[in-house]
Amino acid sequence: MSVFLPFFPLNLVAYPGEKLNLHIFEERYRQLINECLESGGTFGIPTYLDNRLPGCGTEMRVRTLHERHPDGSMDISTEGLRVFRIDSFDNPVADKLYAGGEITYLPEETDLIRPLPQLTELLDKLYGLLATPVAYDREKKPFSFQVAHKVGLSLQDEYELLTLSHESARQQFLIQHLQKVIPVVSEMEQTKSRIRMNGHFKNLDPLNF
Repeated sequence: MSVFLPFFPLNLVAYPGEKLNLHIFEERYRQLINECLESGGTFGIPTYLDNRLPGCGTEMRVRTLHERHPDGSMDISTEGLRVFRIDSFDNPVADKLYAGGEITYLPEETDLIRPLPQLTELLDKLYGLLATPVAYDREKKPFSFQVAHKVGLSLQDEYELLTLSHESARQQFLIQHLQKVIPVVSEMEQTKSRIRMNGHFKNLDPLNF
């Protein structure tokens, strides 16, 4: 069944469960957020990709209004709820400054209880190469959305992941990405090591001919 959502298009992908901080300064979005604060309603962040709206996004709720500035702008924190598909688009909505439209929620098929061992092994390998500890909760579902922003996906790939309804498909998508990116990162680290060695004295054993 279609429902109406006001839209706040952004050049990013927001995922269900994600906490996203926003600075709201445009008049149309100040109107949108003020209405959400007054009514407790939600809004949608459809991804704006390659100068168009490809059709899907994430429903968001405002968690906290942190500060309202003298110029009317505000700092808020939001949380992603559900993935949706745009069925109709009105810009602007009648008697409003912002866009909106009818949407249908995409089904969420949580067909995995825990992350695939191959995925967590690849994540540990990537973060080990980068020497960057990244915290994630293996029990929190869906796991794929927790790490999607932390593995170097392009915006196009992040969007494609958003549109996959099955958690197993999303995790396989991440595995395939990591299998491609880890050898590149490994080679970069080896190159950096060679650069660091260049110019230093080296203890070399004489060669026997």
